[in-house]
Amino acid sequence: MTYLQTHKEKFLSELIDLLKIPSISAKSEYKSEVRGTAEFVKSKLEETGADFAELCETEGHPIVYAEKIIDPSLPTVLVYGHYDVQPVDPLNLWTNPPFEPTIIDGKIYARGASDDKGQMYMHIKALEILNNTNSLTCNIKLMIEGEEEVGSDNLGIFIENNKEKLKADVIIISDTCILSNDIPSITVGLRGLSYLEVEVTGPNRDLHSGMYGGAVANPINILAKMIASLHDENNHIAIPGFYDKVLELNEKEREDFAKIPYNEDEYKNALNIEAVYGENGFSTYERVGARPTLDVNGVWGGYTGEGAKTVLPSKAFAKISMRLVPNQVSYEIITLFTNHFLSIAPAGVKVKVSPHHGGEPVLTSTEVFGFEATNKAFEKVWGKKPILTREGGSIPIVALFKSVLGLDTILMGFGLHSDAIHSPNEHFALENYYKGIETIVEFYQNLK
Repeated sequence: MTYLQTHKEKFLSELIDLLKIPSISAKSEYKSEVRGTAEFVKSKLEETGADFAELCETEGHPIVYAEKIIDPSLPTVLVYGHYDVQPVDPLNLWTNPPFEPTIIDGKIYARGASDDKGQMYMHIKALEILNNTNSLTCNIKLMIEGEEEVGSDNLGIFIENNKEKLKADVIIISDTCILSNDIPSITVGLRGLSYLEVEVTGPNRDLHSGMYGGAVANPINILAKMIASLHDENNHIAIPGFYDKVLELNEKEREDFAKIPYNEDEYKNALNIEAVYGENGFSTYERVGARPTLDVNGVWGGYTGEGAKTVLPSKAFAKISMRLVPNQVSYEIITLFTNHFLSIAPAGVKVKVSPHHGGEPVLTSTEVFGFEATNKAFEKVWGKKPILTREGGSIPIVALFKSVLGLDTILMGFGLHSDAIHSPNEHFALENYYKGIETIVEFYQNLK
């Protein structure tokens, strides 16, 4: 692919510029930087030769929309991505500053490198190649949002109000992973999500732990016991009704999971753990891709500063996420959790459950329009037929696209599970960046 080879340095330089902007959507102090990122993306889309690009205002951060229509009678692909990134905490664990992109051993280290700036930007560069080589054979629309990392609260409204603008034949998202650079894969399943916060309140103020300890319920102790009770001895989630709608794996699906290359020693060594852990009776890939989970994402309360302060805290808090599998419904799971958590609270404390955001699980059929073109593109560029996998993460808008626009989504991701997304030292291999661009171009050329 001559154009890509001769423009590699330019493509990398632009990605570095994009990664320098701290587009942290969760923190209000970065509002101007988030908008600056949207403007950067818009300008690059205009430079690629899009018919037009615009910033679509929302109640939160703007959505970048662009399109290249060569013939309305030809198929149309809608590309979705996001330009916002996760917070960088804990900052002290970063080897290099998160918004000073650094290339080490063929990987670019920066917040957003893999999730999702690097993968989103591949589509903009693919459009540039197709435009400049006169090889575009279909229509392309792009919708790049700035609130994916905070729940995409305004995207649903935008989609509802712009159904005509967003008409297409299929949606493409690059925000997932391949198994490895030696084993390309296409994600056909995503877990859903129910995310909430719990608060346990005891006395009306922090108390001296010597004067009151043993006589007054300690909210942290209580919260710890309540959380511990949410799993049984088999790591099965102990909420009544939680598994009622779970779509169990059939024999063929379990056989497919067993075919996925997996070396447990390598898996453990990569994470520096002594053993894998999870629901009894399932393999690691089954646990991650096809079984629901409940995890505490954060817990706090009392005194956590330097030195000692002997307090019996007034309050304790935790953030909890539940990953869902096909047939589970996010709001139903929130209700089941809330009812159960309130029911197990002992006398002496008050409990509050506050839902945050959620999304529905997705399974994509291999019969959808564009799937065969994706298969062929991976095989051509990566030299092997891709394996079909399910990922443990959630992209809630995939279900939204299906329900509102009636469109299926192909998850054409190029990251690796070792990219440390959402963690310090996030990175993205330059090989994957360039081969991703090449695969996307090949996809369009195979599309019929």
